[in-house]
Amino acid sequence: MCGFCGFINKEKKNKKEPIIKKMADAIAHRGPDDEEYYVDDDIALGFRRLSIIDLKSGRQPMTNEDGNLVICFNGEIYNFKDIKPDLIKKGHIFKTKADTEVILHGYEEYGEKILDKLRGMFAFVIWDKKNKKLFAARDHFGQKPFYYANMNDTFMFGSEIKSFLKNPDFIKKVNKDALKPYLTFQTSVLEETFFKGVMKLLPGHFLTYDLETKEIKTKKYYQIEFKPKKQDFDKLVNKIDETITKSIDYHTISDVSVGSYLSGGIDSSYVVSYLKPNETFSVGFDYKNFNEVPMAKDLSDLLKITNKNELINSDHFFESIDKVQYYADEPTANLSAVPLFFLSKLASKDVKVVLSGEGADELFGGYTAYDDDKKLKAYRKLPYFLRHMVKVAISPLPSFHGKNFLTKGGSKLEDYYVGQAFIFNNHEANSILTDKYKSDVRYQDITKPYFDEVKDEDDLTKMQYLDMHFWLPNDILLKADKMSMANSLELRVPILDKEVFKLASSIPTEYKLSHDTTKYILRKSASKRIPEAWYKRRKKGFPVPIIKWFREEKYYNMAKELFEEDFTKEFFDQKKLLKMLDEHYTEKRNNCRKLWTVYVFLVWYKTFFIDYDKSMN
Repeated sequence: MCGFCGFINKEKKNKKEPIIKKMADAIAHRGPDDEEYYVDDDIALGFRRLSIIDLKSGRQPMTNEDGNLVICFNGEIYNFKDIKPDLIKKGHIFKTKADTEVILHGYEEYGEKILDKLRGMFAFVIWDKKNKKLFAARDHFGQKPFYYANMNDTFMFGSEIKSFLKNPDFIKKVNKDALKPYLTFQTSVLEETFFKGVMKLLPGHFLTYDLETKEIKTKKYYQIEFKPKKQDFDKLVNKIDETITKSIDYHTISDVSVGSYLSGGIDSSYVVSYLKPNETFSVGFDYKNFNEVPMAKDLSDLLKITNKNELINSDHFFESIDKVQYYADEPTANLSAVPLFFLSKLASKDVKVVLSGEGADELFGGYTAYDDDKKLKAYRKLPYFLRHMVKVAISPLPSFHGKNFLTKGGSKLEDYYVGQAFIFNNHEANSILTDKYKSDVRYQDITKPYFDEVKDEDDLTKMQYLDMHFWLPNDILLKADKMSMANSLELRVPILDKEVFKLASSIPTEYKLSHDTTKYILRKSASKRIPEAWYKRRKKGFPVPIIKWFREEKYYNMAKELFEEDFTKEFFDQKKLLKMLDEHYTEKRNNCRKLWTVYVFLVWYKTFFIDYDKSMN
């Protein structure tokens, strides 16, 4: 697990060298154990290493036998030992025991088809010195980040955007098109990031760049597909347990110690109960009803595992927000990013690698939003045209108890579903934005191409498909990577595995939503490993008491001060923001998520466009 950066242009080697060093220094947190560079008159590659496998000889950038190919790789390939023997048979000579070299020789032998053989999380670049071409790829689900930009005749790329800021050819501007969608999705969802001109390579895609023609091409190599089929329930329960536990075995390949995160939920409990690591790590809030540490400690005690935990108070939370936004690169308003930052910091004191339970909800249908409550199910039995007429009639009316119920009940899924967070609707977002940032683009316009790809599937499959393309890579996996790597920690997610998904994609809907619960069949599989109280526990997420804190004078004033800053009026109608804040403070409305989403964006902007610029002068 590491970080890399690089750029391609026609500048001489001696001019590239100091620039690539500064770029790599900006991501030193991703790899504090080692640094190495490859520079010539065409390309500069920088690498920061967190040593996990082949601690002595796995240094990067790494070259093949004749030195014509150079690779920088971030991630882990869990099946590299399965791929290696065939490459040796074909005459490839290995100098290391690292997974990096398997990718390199695999590309040499199979070309882009090596991607079909890889099982793991990865982002990498391979520079072909002879043909002056770059090949880059990102893993199937987007566990590892990859960004690129083409500015001032320089093509730059890397694990984090902040490294680009150290390149003199980088032009730093806010992408104004990103703000309105962010206000709905709570995260950056466009292919172009919040930094104008900086793109993210989409999950399951590879990229090529030709130095001579300056042409950039991207291509999808992996398609997420759900293909439910009839299966025997009990046999499938056993197969799921067998596949997940085998994946956990693969994900523990390491030359350093491996621990695990543990909350009170089923997913991390499943992983821990099988893995039985020496240590588990948990955090909670020093606030009533917002602390899952006791449940995590109870399971650890039951399994005779040491649990290390920590409680976060409100001061800790707010004091860390600027750090969280800096490490995230783009504004992220998922409240759990902050406790995840603290959790990673806690774990990094004892281990270099942790396992976690991300991906289970998307693969097995675990979110509460996937299953309508009984009242809504009953209401949906009425003819659609009647429900839709009610929705149209009440839409112009002020908010009232039951309006959301009737609006949702009278809408098609494609009209309202954006994922696990819905903050501002189209009208609300435009109403608080200044004219410069208003947009006619609706959130439905952004999600429509994905819904169109699964238009004949049932609603659960549609929601899972959308979440696999939006919520998972842009929110869940982004914060998992960025918050762990901010603390020089490798986070692995064994349930979000290519082979596990292959099996999960075949599960019928009625096995996922059943017996008045979500991910029912996964719970049955987990029951083989964990106590009943854990496998029956409802989905809760990471509870954060932000609703309470914005009603405390200290944090109300903190938000008010930021909302009143001069730079805020560039983006938002300040009077409306302050009204929202006051309504929440006086308990007239619950605006906490809206306030938090705006607050976080402003912290991010201040961090990268005001404080950062001051530190450079």
